[in-house]
Amino acid sequence: MSAAAMALPQRIAAAETEIAGLACLLDPAGAIMFPAERLLAVADLHLEKGSSYARRGSFLPPYDTRATIATLAEVVARYEPTTVVALGDSFHDRHGPARLGEAERSALGDIMAGRNWIWVTGNHDPQLPPELGGEIVAELALGPLTLRHCPAPGARRELAGHLHPVAKVVLYGRSVRSKAFLTDAERCVLPAFGSYAGGLNACDPAFAPLFPGGFTAHVIGRNRLFALSQKVLCAD
Repeated sequence: MSAAAMALPQRIAAAETEIAGLACLLDPAGAIMFPAERLLAVADLHLEKGSSYARRGSFLPPYDTRATIATLAEVVARYEPTTVVALGDSFHDRHGPARLGEAERSALGDIMAGRNWIWVTGNHDPQLPPELGGEIVAELALGPLTLRHCPAPGARRELAGHLHPVAKVVLYGRSVRSKAFLTDAERCVLPAFGSYAGGLNACDPAFAPLFPGGFTAHVIGRNRLFALSQKVLCAD
């Protein structure tokens, strides 16, 4: 076990792996940490999804942003990264930043303070206001890895989100469906971090061109992850 993993609280069991030769930890909250680079990445926060739905007449409990930011604060406190990268769709729509409540805006500012914070733009938030703070980019490099929102089928070494992967398995007649990291050691598609974010089954054809040789699903359980072969996963 690496020193970074040993430093985690005992109730948290991150999965150690490598992507494009870079050692990393897959956290049960849905974040990925690169200890040597002191960089933490999350994807698809979808902040203010509840308020976006409310504007269209579909009322959900308005606590998704608060819950997502609270979980993000816990993860950042756990790893104390120097750099945090939000891999796109950080807000559910382009007007999401303007709808942030004062308490949520303050809490987000507290997490960002003293860190290099990078917002990668996504399809839901192609433009972000500079008042958010941090750096706004379309993509960036981390050694051999390209960090972007939408995975590119022709690419190999990348870290991306967008597809919200979930894995479904059937054991003893009971089905379990949970968020998952999908990786073939060269590419990793992160699960959606947002509290209200849905998921796309890992058996969906959308994943096939990204992992022509297959993938391992690191399925999120309670405080730990389970590495499962693509072959044991079930469609919805």
